[in-house]
Amino acid sequence: MATKNEVDLGEDIEKVNEDIGHLWDFLFSPDLWISIGIASLKIFFIVIVALTFVRISRNLVDRLFKRREKGPIRLTERRENTLKKLIKNVVAYVVYFIAIMMILDNVLGFQVGALLAGAGVAGLAIGFGAQNLVRDIISGFFIIFEDQFSVGDYVGVAGIEGTVEEIGLRTTKVLSWTGEMNILPNGNVTQVINYSVHNGLSIVDINIPYESNVAEAEPLIEEIVETLPDKYDFIVGKPEIIGVQNLDVSHFVIRVIAETLPGFQWAGERNIRREIQHKLYQEGVEIPSPRIVMYSGNEKDNILDKNRERGQ
Repeated sequence: MATKNEVDLGEDIEKVNEDIGHLWDFLFSPDLWISIGIASLKIFFIVIVALTFVRISRNLVDRLFKRREKGPIRLTERRENTLKKLIKNVVAYVVYFIAIMMILDNVLGFQVGALLAGAGVAGLAIGFGAQNLVRDIISGFFIIFEDQFSVGDYVGVAGIEGTVEEIGLRTTKVLSWTGEMNILPNGNVTQVINYSVHNGLSIVDINIPYESNVAEAEPLIEEIVETLPDKYDFIVGKPEIIGVQNLDVSHFVIRVIAETLPGFQWAGERNIRREIQHKLYQEGVEIPSPRIVMYSGNEKDNILDKNRERGQ
């Protein structure tokens, strides 16, 4: 006769075989694969519709802004690029959120209403920990509303200088001139230097050796600055010679200033400096350099004696 343990073991094995059989029947049930196929088709259809709607909305935004160019409301190119990117991003966020909710509710069978209600309650609990996120969004809104800077502007913000690539509700992307992409939370934008709003000012100091006097140097500089507005479109008007700015050990300094288009003040300085230096070199005005005068011992005594005699 079989013992009790052998009977229990046989029952367990029979139960396991029965469970495996049920699992096998479930995995290879036609109804299961039909439902998976239908759910996959629904998800695929929802994703395709969402992507298509986002693409169509972006084209519509571009067309609306093109038509606006002929309308009575005028926006700067900076402002237009900023608003276009912002509207496209907001539409994409909303469409993707709706698509995810439809997949969870209509395909996967989740109770979205209860899920959103629970998220609202949980939101109260985590709201105190999301203060930075709320601050970033509010700051981003005021950056766009007040037009502090726009896409394409060259700015200095949070210790970073570069061109604004994108402005979102939470972050701002600034591309440095050396190629680094800086992503800044809008809440950290506490002070902004915008170089692209008003015309810039190029300030160039020209070092002239004492062998050449002011009366000789200024006409040469005047001659070259008169031609600069015709050579460079970003120089607005004729540069102005301020005069002698400083007296140094081996040279004096003549300052030249020029108004430029926004963001071109550095290019103006480089080109003005090059043109003036080239002209001075052609006219024989050398670059000043420090001078060292050396005396022998006898010459030193003679000079000291002469100085003493002059002092008497």
